[in-house]
Amino acid sequence: MRTLEEQWAAPEALSTPLIGIPAGSAVDVELRLESVHEGILITGEAHAELMGECSRCLDPIQDGITVDLQELFLAAAPEGGSDEERLVVQETVDLEPVLRDAVVTALPFQPVCRPGCQGLCADCGIRLEDAGEDHVHEQLDPRWAALAALTKTSEPGATGPEPKTSSDETEER
Repeated sequence: MRTLEEQWAAPEALSTPLIGIPAGSAVDVELRLESVHEGILITGEAHAELMGECSRCLDPIQDGITVDLQELFLAAAPEGGSDEERLVVQETVDLEPVLRDAVVTALPFQPVCRPGCQGLCADCGIRLEDAGEDHVHEQLDPRWAALAALTKTSEPGATGPEPKTSSDETEER
């Protein structure tokens, strides 16, 4: 058995669209490599810093992640099976796919900056925490929108298009 504590540079695509480990950033790895009858059993943990944005309010997120790693690399291909079914030890073992699988499946699908994040207003886009409790938008049924536009222009003092007169029409010609 061997133990290994190293710091690796994060490979590309250790992320989902909203959060992940930036490529090239440090990933601290603590591994235990054991020789077993079938091949090499690798177990351990990886620690890294996440960067992304909140899925509700789009604020930046910085957090840490720790994932467990475990994989068996076979000494020889299984009889009757293909090499693609299991990982086979050649001269070295490639732990990048193992790290990628562990990290990407552990990432939140919709990360939030804090559990109570209310997000953004769907109508005007301001943060709901900053808007206050009295923040509302008039919801008008779209079927009545044309009628509402007519009633606004017919109210006294309302600004709207001025009715055309016959002198305006002759000036346009």
